[in-house]
Amino acid sequence: MVKVREDYPQHEDGRVDLQRWIDRLPIDRQHIDCEELKRAFELAERCAELPSTKKHGDVESDSFLTALEMVEILADLHLDQQSLIAATLYRAVREGQLSIEQLRDEFGAVEAKLVDGVLGMAAISKVNAQLDTPVLGQSEAQSETIRKMLVALVDDVRVALIKLAERTSAIRAVKDRPDKRERVAREVFDIYAPLAHRLGIGHIKWELEDLSFRYLEPLAYKKIAKLLDEKRLDRQHYIDDVIDSLHKALEADGIEAEIAGRAKHIYSIWRKMQRKGIGFSQVYDIRAVRVMVPDLKSCYSALGLVHGLWRNIPNEFDDYIANPKENGYRSLHTAVIGPGGKVLEVQIRTRAMHEEAEFGVCSHWMYKGTDKTARNTSAYDEKIAWLRQVLDWHEETGSSSDVAEQFSHTLERVYVFTPEGHVVNLQNGATPLDFAYHIHTEVGNRCRGAKVNGRIVPLTYTLKTGERVEILTGKESSPRRDWLQTNLGYLKTSRARSKVQHWFRQQAKEDNIQAGRALIEKEFKRLALNSVDYKYIADQLNCATVEDLYASLGAGDISTAQLIKLAYRLTGQDVDKDEIAPKIRLPSSAKEGQIRVSGVGNLMTHFAGCCKPLPGEAIAGYITVGRGVSVHRQDCSKLLQLQSVEPHRIIAVEWSSEQKTTYPVDVEIVAYDRQGLLRDITNQLASEKVNVTAMNTLSDSSEHTATMRIRMEISDLAALSDLFNRLNGLPNVINVKRVRES
Repeated sequence: MVKVREDYPQHEDGRVDLQRWIDRLPIDRQHIDCEELKRAFELAERCAELPSTKKHGDVESDSFLTALEMVEILADLHLDQQSLIAATLYRAVREGQLSIEQLRDEFGAVEAKLVDGVLGMAAISKVNAQLDTPVLGQSEAQSETIRKMLVALVDDVRVALIKLAERTSAIRAVKDRPDKRERVAREVFDIYAPLAHRLGIGHIKWELEDLSFRYLEPLAYKKIAKLLDEKRLDRQHYIDDVIDSLHKALEADGIEAEIAGRAKHIYSIWRKMQRKGIGFSQVYDIRAVRVMVPDLKSCYSALGLVHGLWRNIPNEFDDYIANPKENGYRSLHTAVIGPGGKVLEVQIRTRAMHEEAEFGVCSHWMYKGTDKTARNTSAYDEKIAWLRQVLDWHEETGSSSDVAEQFSHTLERVYVFTPEGHVVNLQNGATPLDFAYHIHTEVGNRCRGAKVNGRIVPLTYTLKTGERVEILTGKESSPRRDWLQTNLGYLKTSRARSKVQHWFRQQAKEDNIQAGRALIEKEFKRLALNSVDYKYIADQLNCATVEDLYASLGAGDISTAQLIKLAYRLTGQDVDKDEIAPKIRLPSSAKEGQIRVSGVGNLMTHFAGCCKPLPGEAIAGYITVGRGVSVHRQDCSKLLQLQSVEPHRIIAVEWSSEQKTTYPVDVEIVAYDRQGLLRDITNQLASEKVNVTAMNTLSDSSEHTATMRIRMEISDLAALSDLFNRLNGLPNVINVKRVRES
């Protein structure tokens, strides 16, 4: 059994007396069900006796006693019942002694969500524990990025407060663990102390800073602690005498006031000495008192009394009431030569000013914060401000049952880890390929694959905050041209896209010409476009020659989507929209208005089954006997045969732009056979909302291949090209092309 703290009430068997312990908690018993809280403690106590099933690099301590300590911290912040229960059972869930589902069943969805949120913030600790050397806090920018990541993870201010309580408990526990001290202290100092500072939780921030400083700079800490300890009793007696003198003077003048001694914590003293280059004796606010009065007039009256009692030090008076700081902070600061000739700092403010400074939106985190750019508006600062507002609202109402509903913020960035633990800030929706180019251009150019949290993912995977990303690279730079096709989803950021384009532009022109020719021929071949005027396309794209067209295509300056778009213009249609036609499926049979027949009015039309023309392709009509006009592609072999025999029946027809519909097309897919191949293909067709009217599959056991012939309904050539790109991206698919009826 782990030794219980001496100040905890205990039973005869040495266990914590939970009822007596709960009775002394500073909680609002009108809003908190103590019996329910006790039930949570009893569950946590039972869970602590179970073996831990999850490994982590954190501090090893009794999960139940940690829970009690966390609750004490949060009770001082006047948190609600749901928060206290979540804190009680957090360690049990983290250790695998209790599942989120069990917690939800026992106490409710809100408690489970809070614990799940704290576990999400623990991603920082998990990644850091896996590293051989500490990386958190290597630079101010890196630490600030991690803090932004933590805030981005929080959807409820209570999650951040529970995490701060857990980290406070953790750094207290490393006192007797020298092997853990530096890692935990570095993390707390770089990440959680500044977070507590920004949230205005001053007493937690001070404790985290002092304990971290104690383990990171032990010599400096001991030196200042020794100087303070030598004078601690004398200083306390001195402060008591000052408070007594001030009380008497203020009462005599009819001013009601609260006066308290403010002990400056050790790290703050050291930081001021370093920042100003001064000695310990020149830190004037080691002895300090704070005077809180009811109104503004009383502030200046109290100031006059202070200066009447003791001589003020020149240039050490600041009136932040008449001239508030940029963040709105208001108070009077003065330094005087107090009793016995000792320097004394006095701060004077109203109760409202004090609450505003300690817990309000304009707290002093911005003017004392380490980030000099914090005054600039950002999504992070907006979210911090909102967290502060929710915290203020909670303090005023004494209840936070609606906190989760009060908080709603759209995340604009994602924060992911490199394998070394550095944090990378990316645009929301970024892929592993965007990540690779963000790290270094050459990493992107040599990218062959990616792992997220140790699992291989496709390069089109959408990254999420907190994930650890590893890029798999080859020996040579060889970006793929299909990375530039926006419809395939490889790249989200324009920065990465421009780097890919730059790489292709740097290649030899002859190589680009060869690659561009192969690309355009492949694209038109698989779409069964046999009669294409390349010179027309080159002219439309401002290329002097067809070879220049090939070179621009090979360099990535022209996309295949533009080529498909120009296929429409080959038929005389001028399409300037990004999407050629909306993907809305109407009945595939020909209707009046779909085909406009030149010179003969409105005739019944139907599409020839031999070539199945699609919108944008050059077409011609053949007048049948009793079935109206049969519409063929102009390069259809059957139409050419009919034209030689009955040329008088061939008429000019063109596509109508008045109505959009879908058209039947035959597609052939060749792939290496595997289990689930047909399912993956049909799932892809379903996700693209493609209607399949017929399908035939033939397997070749000797070659281990499968050939599929699929008749589907498609809206236009652009949609068909997009579908081909997606089908080609499926595992084991060798080739996808459009075919004519055999």
